[in-house]
Amino acid sequence: MIEDNELAQLFKAESAEHLARLDDGLLHLEKTPTDQAILEEVFRESHSLKGAARMLGLSKIETASHGLETILNTARKGEAPLTPDIIERMTVVLGELRKLVAVECGMQIADCGFENSALHNPNSTEAPPQIPQTDTPQSEILNPQLNIPQSAISIPQSDAPFHIETVRVETRKLDNLLTLVSELSVIEGRAQHRQLLMDALQEQWAMLERSRGKIQLMLHGAETEARKSEALRQMLHTETEVLAQLGTRLKVARNAFYEDGAHLQITVNTLKERVYAARLLPLSTVFALFPRMVHDLAKQHDKELEMEIEGGEISVDKRIIEEMKDPLMHLLRNAIDHGIESPAERERQGKTHSGKVRLSAVQENSSILLEVRDDGRGLDVAAIRQAALQRGLHDDAMLDAMTTAQLQQLILLPGFSTRTSVTELSGRGVGLDVVRVNVERLKGSIRIESVPHQDTVMQIRLPLSLSTTRLLLVRVSEHLYGLPIDFVHTSLRVRMEDVFPLEGRPAIKLYGQSVIAPRLAELLALPASPLPLKGEEAVNGLTVCIVIQVGDERLGLRVDELLDEAEVVAKPLGAPLIRIRNVSSLTILGNGEICAVLNPADLMRSAKMSTEFGMRSENSIPLSAIGTMHSQCILLVEDSALVRAMEKRILVEAGYEVVSAVDGVNALNELGSRSFAAVVSDVNMPNMDGLTLTTRIRQHSRYKNLPVILVTSLASDEDKQRGLEAGANAYIPKPSFDQRVLLETLKRLI
Repeated sequence: MIEDNELAQLFKAESAEHLARLDDGLLHLEKTPTDQAILEEVFRESHSLKGAARMLGLSKIETASHGLETILNTARKGEAPLTPDIIERMTVVLGELRKLVAVECGMQIADCGFENSALHNPNSTEAPPQIPQTDTPQSEILNPQLNIPQSAISIPQSDAPFHIETVRVETRKLDNLLTLVSELSVIEGRAQHRQLLMDALQEQWAMLERSRGKIQLMLHGAETEARKSEALRQMLHTETEVLAQLGTRLKVARNAFYEDGAHLQITVNTLKERVYAARLLPLSTVFALFPRMVHDLAKQHDKELEMEIEGGEISVDKRIIEEMKDPLMHLLRNAIDHGIESPAERERQGKTHSGKVRLSAVQENSSILLEVRDDGRGLDVAAIRQAALQRGLHDDAMLDAMTTAQLQQLILLPGFSTRTSVTELSGRGVGLDVVRVNVERLKGSIRIESVPHQDTVMQIRLPLSLSTTRLLLVRVSEHLYGLPIDFVHTSLRVRMEDVFPLEGRPAIKLYGQSVIAPRLAELLALPASPLPLKGEEAVNGLTVCIVIQVGDERLGLRVDELLDEAEVVAKPLGAPLIRIRNVSSLTILGNGEICAVLNPADLMRSAKMSTEFGMRSENSIPLSAIGTMHSQCILLVEDSALVRAMEKRILVEAGYEVVSAVDGVNALNELGSRSFAAVVSDVNMPNMDGLTLTTRIRQHSRYKNLPVILVTSLASDEDKQRGLEAGANAYIPKPSFDQRVLLETLKRLI
């Protein structure tokens, strides 16, 4: 193991780059084994890895790398061809090299994705896995355990000065530097306000100067009163000198402030650009992870496909690359499992024998468009509709009213799956909702397009950088809110008589199409504005309406006042405000005022949750009840992540706030942190089951009247009796679970 931590980190990063390029090169050589350019590239990578290992005395890595280098050298010279079997064995060696690197750098094998290896325990007496052998000389070379003598490699000499073109910097240092830059941006905003203050002070000095002139005129006619006049003249003289000094200093200070402000602005902008550039990484950093995965999965499931990658040279924020690895992996897995057909099925449909999966990126102004496209079977709208009915997501009437695009979007809902059986890749009801959540967390949106039996396209739009956000500032009552500009479609003024009811909700006409347009105050459950409206009724009865767009959907938000645009550094919500509906982050404006940054995707869902906003009907929910509805918090206790997500969605859509717990112990801790309107719990859970939890709840006088509802798969009469004896108010068996029963039970008990 490398004892020097700094050397270990450098070798880990450098070897990862070499191995990634080797892996990518071998994938190309499978198709074109005689490609001289690729052979030269992978030869250099194996040689560089061998040299780095030799410098650190890592003999096993050096020997294995030398084996790869020798085979590639013979192939590039045309002495021995690369056969598919040899390339496959070289791929095995790459896997073993990754394990060796992990051990030498003090990493855990399991953490790196390598399991069941003797390398996992450096002290193990079990020999590392042997590379499969054949009778060919190349396969003997591929055995990392062989003591192969080093070959003489001539390294060209050069008199040119040595330059290091790239420098590796710890991300921790970059993040700290970025935080300082963010704070510096706030200081810059405050400095601009100081300039306004200096302008005001100079104006006050001018007023004093005018007052002095008036006094001088008054004294001019009172010279007969000698003493009084002398005293006044002395005062006037002193005041004149002070005012002169004040004016001079204010002028100097004002000019200095303007110069400093201009210099600070230039410095901050330059520093921002350089720090942001340091954080930007090419998309190829994450794209390079997928060709091998796609290749192996297709081979494992007897499917043939070609993968195309475009746009890997585009640079984006490091965090976006980190956060998008799993979502892109989910989409590619789905394309292989749900999309691409088997070769026989493709031939029956008149398609090419091999399917195609395309991962691409295109930069559009300040955003990046990621696209995963496959030429497979497409989305089955009928199956999606049936699955939505079976899972109680929507009724027949609502599904009939949906367009094809809206039905396709249903696959992004939590727990949605059209699979009737579980496969290694999918059918477990998780995946695409994770993609949607991660994309929205990155201030992006996802859009689906699909033509049956032709293709499926998943488009993800993300900002290039998450360091700053440009907001459209609006005021609702006395509150200030910011809407990300990237999601703002347009802003307009509408007359109150132009607002009409649509399916129980207020709507407006935009380009001839109806757009739901609730008041933002009602959507956020805010009380009525105590202040006179500036944007409504005060301006000829017009209402300011901001139209936002998420994917293909639009929503109008009627606000009290449209203020300005601002570029800010948004701060994520910290504990205990980890997740608040409709709010994504907070920021401090240049004038020191705190502004909540709204979440457009959440606003869309909030608008759909209620059957009406602002348009009263006989069965409508009173606006005064919205705040009460949101104030009712349910403690949901469930160890299954899928069941927990489904039940939480039901409760949230019914207007409840939900706090989740994974077992009884976690639930008791949550009970002590705040008050709850009810507890909905499973029975079979680790650490503490639902029956014990219910008993513990009833032991406290504070929770004597707290409603407890048990939702469990234990459906016998004996099980129900045990639950009621423990103190549960209701017992709902999962086999006959109906969300209406749960909601009606909560309504009755709370």
